[in-house]
Amino acid sequence: MRLEEEIQSTVKVIEYELSNLFENETGYQKKIFESINYSLFTGGKRLRPILFLKTCEAFNNDYKKFLPFACAIEMIHTYSLIHDDLPSMDDDDFRRGKLTNHKVYGESIAILTGDGLLNLAFETMTDFILKNSKTIEDYKKNIRAMNEISNFSGVFGMIGGQVVDLLSNDIYMDEDKLLFMYKCKTAALIQASVVSGAILGDGLNDDIERMRNFGLYLGLAYQIRDDILDEKKDKEIKKVTYLNFKDVNQAKIDVKNLSQRAIEILDYYEDKDMEFLKLLTKNLIDRSY
Repeated sequence: MRLEEEIQSTVKVIEYELSNLFENETGYQKKIFESINYSLFTGGKRLRPILFLKTCEAFNNDYKKFLPFACAIEMIHTYSLIHDDLPSMDDDDFRRGKLTNHKVYGESIAILTGDGLLNLAFETMTDFILKNSKTIEDYKKNIRAMNEISNFSGVFGMIGGQVVDLLSNDIYMDEDKLLFMYKCKTAALIQASVVSGAILGDGLNDDIERMRNFGLYLGLAYQIRDDILDEKKDKEIKKVTYLNFKDVNQAKIDVKNLSQRAIEILDYYEDKDMEFLKLLTKNLIDRSY
């Protein structure tokens, strides 16, 4: 398997679905459609919807039916970035080499854009559930997947992690608080992606819990790898990261151990094609950007 080709192929499918969200939409609120599209298409990796789709495919050999969930996950991720960049949060002027949403559309529209994307994510999932649940078992499965995404995105997940991040300059940050923040802010939406993918792919309860752990290990390794790559920049702004508690060599060892634990979970599935997820995990952990 050529990983990069498979990634690009999956990204095209995701972006085609996303591009249809506001096709031909007009009205007095047209500005919000423009703003949403601006942030949705600023060169994101689409990592989380890719993980969702490929997990679903690994368990069920197909994912096309569940593309609305992939779009919803990317909308939630994008909303969080828009709000993260706001002057009241991280106050960033650029993201992925482009002006942040509030620098283009103003702070008020940026706030509403994030709100709109979060709401639209749940509109998209509930619309799918209403139209595609033919049996009570379908409803249970689809609602369970949405519930997992909700929990990982909310105050006990991503938002909770963002709160700790915001307060990190005002409270004593020890390693436990930092890891809590990483689990919530970074790993949670990765977990949401693979857990919901396993659910909709008809995975058993044990499969779902294994993928929950896979997402946790991958998310933590991914964030610590980020800290290693951003060491110089983070020191300049006095940002508290994993390297405040571990030296670079130990951090690299921890990344390797976490990623190995993630791979071992995938190795359990001798009867399923987990090759893409294994290659993607290695690629994310070994990246130099």
